[in-house]
Amino acid sequence: MILSCQQQVSFKVTSEARGRVSGDGVELAFGYWPGCGAPVVGIHGLTASYLTFAGIGARLAGRRSLFAVDLRGRGDSEKPDGPYGMTQHARDVAAAMRALGLGPSIIAGHSMGAFVATALAVEAPELVAGLIMIDGGYVPDLPVGVDPEQALDKLLEQRITQLRQYYPSREFYREFWRSQPHFPSIDWGPWVEAFLDYELGGEPPRMQPKASEKAVRADLAEGTRKAEIRARLCEVRVPTLLVRAEAGLAPGQPPLFPYPVVKQIRDCLPEIEEQVIPGATHYTITLGDRGASRVADLIDDFARRCSPT
Repeated sequence: MILSCQQQVSFKVTSEARGRVSGDGVELAFGYWPGCGAPVVGIHGLTASYLTFAGIGARLAGRRSLFAVDLRGRGDSEKPDGPYGMTQHARDVAAAMRALGLGPSIIAGHSMGAFVATALAVEAPELVAGLIMIDGGYVPDLPVGVDPEQALDKLLEQRITQLRQYYPSREFYREFWRSQPHFPSIDWGPWVEAFLDYELGGEPPRMQPKASEKAVRADLAEGTRKAEIRARLCEVRVPTLLVRAEAGLAPGQPPLFPYPVVKQIRDCLPEIEEQVIPGATHYTITLGDRGASRVADLIDDFARRCSPT
């Protein structure tokens, strides 16, 4: 349901609609939150799912429609042997948008999803009215002598290890994450629980994260190709907004995008806008109430300026 922004929105979005759509040779699972005007397309991160955008969809509250897919190899989407990579994911998202008749849209990518979003802006510019990079989309310089692949493996060691593990129940998996610092109690809520519940597949007592390790590792390898990533970012020709979390993967950690990295991004995109979300981590910037509420407001404002409908 897409309404004109001139119409009075008289409904309340309480949950998303779910479905399946054709990508570029694969079938993708998706979620859709109804709203008015030109849609927002959400693209999740490396090991995540479309429910990364559950909080943002709820806080948009019908002001904008939001369409988000599970990328190939993740969630309930098909998991082929390959190919993977940012360009392939961009082709999948473009195919899904065309299948649903979506025209120029605001593309919001979180973490790895921001790399996919920039690839989409280059591969299919006719589908992109504006680009929002949420704590992602660029690889910072590493200290001399540090191997990029080893550095990325170390950063994501816990998440990669979890892909091989089994869990007795969704409740056990939720409690495991509740004990970790990534989701402080102030940000724990129904969106985090829905995201974690959806992340597991199979039946108790052998439930396992749905993300394919082969897919994750294939995409992770591309994250070491900084020259390629930078060149693609420099090709973007649409209005772009960078939204950064104040902290890294957990409270108290340095941000993944400190000011020197922002400067490197701005060297490619001099007109890029920038916003920092106080108190947010890389995870809670979309799934915590503080992060999701602020990001939803930024999306609505940015979308209004990029596409007046």
